[in-house]
Amino acid sequence: MSDAASRLKGIRERIAAAAKLARRDPGDVTLIAVSKTRGADAIVELIAAGQRDFAESRVQEALAKWPPLLADHADVTLHCVGRLQSNKAAEAVRLFSVIHSLDRASLLDALVREGDKQGRRPAVYVQVNIGEEEQKGGCAIPEVGELVEAVRASPLPLAGLMAIPPLGVEPAPYFALLAELARRHGVAGLSMGMSGDFKSAVMLGATAVRVGTALFED
Repeated sequence: MSDAASRLKGIRERIAAAAKLARRDPGDVTLIAVSKTRGADAIVELIAAGQRDFAESRVQEALAKWPPLLADHADVTLHCVGRLQSNKAAEAVRLFSVIHSLDRASLLDALVREGDKQGRRPAVYVQVNIGEEEQKGGCAIPEVGELVEAVRASPLPLAGLMAIPPLGVEPAPYFALLAELARRHGVAGLSMGMSGDFKSAVMLGATAVRVGTALFED
């Protein structure tokens, strides 16, 4: 077994264990490999090991390495997990199947316009600024309902809610708050949890976890 396959197996086992503790089906949790800053060789190793969902933070970096990878691996799903500017909407719609960082109506409008032009409909997560941090992307908590309804009224599929808890604090309360917001607004998907806290996220309802370091480094 390759190092990449061993790391992938270990993460999947930890996700399954956390899901079972929460009396959830492990199959309801999508593992997304965050491949920002990683080269094509490392990505191909994970694809060969069976990983099919990957994510990038920057549109330009994704454009530089992913078109040939997607051409060779048509069953791979590429996600955008970084802050997205409206002027990058055309490239984002062309490249990504899922966008986790929708945080304002103007960006939704730009994605819809580009989707109409390209005949593509990326699914979108509404990103919530769950810790009310000025420097972090995401819509304010009181604005979640309005943005969720705007997505529902658009041609883009609503994938769910996404959030990144503040650094250096226990993330579980923030995961629980995001899950409560999802229940309040009738949203099923929860994109939350990264390398250091994905087990907690799974136990609190994550349907997608975004793991980078733990998948690419020993």
